[in-house]
Amino acid sequence: MASLADQLSRLVYSTDQGRVCPDCEQPKNQCCCEEKRRQEKLAQEQGPVRLSLETKGRKGKGVTVVTGLVMPEEQLKALVKELKNACGAGGTLKEAGLEIQGDHRALVQARLEEKGLTVKRVGRP
Repeated sequence: MASLADQLSRLVYSTDQGRVCPDCEQPKNQCCCEEKRRQEKLAQEQGPVRLSLETKGRKGKGVTVVTGLVMPEEQLKALVKELKNACGAGGTLKEAGLEIQGDHRALVQARLEEKGLTVKRVGRP
């Protein structure tokens, strides 16, 4: 922890920049501390990702479903796009999770593990 002299000598306001963040000492409008805290919190909440193949309600067509992802929505959209391109198939982002058309469990599992996520297969082998 910083000494009292260091804590009291921090810049709090500048006429050039306005309010200054006490953690990163950047102007408040350029501060990225809150975003870093949010990302760390999401990373701690991330449990194992569930990967399954569903056919129910799809007239027998198989869909690879990924659930349990805890990420901001813009990262989820980018992940769906990457997985769709890797599999060469369509897909979407739904409340239940990511859906990729077809049985692409092996490829999706490999891609998610490359990103450092723990993947658990659920359902049929």
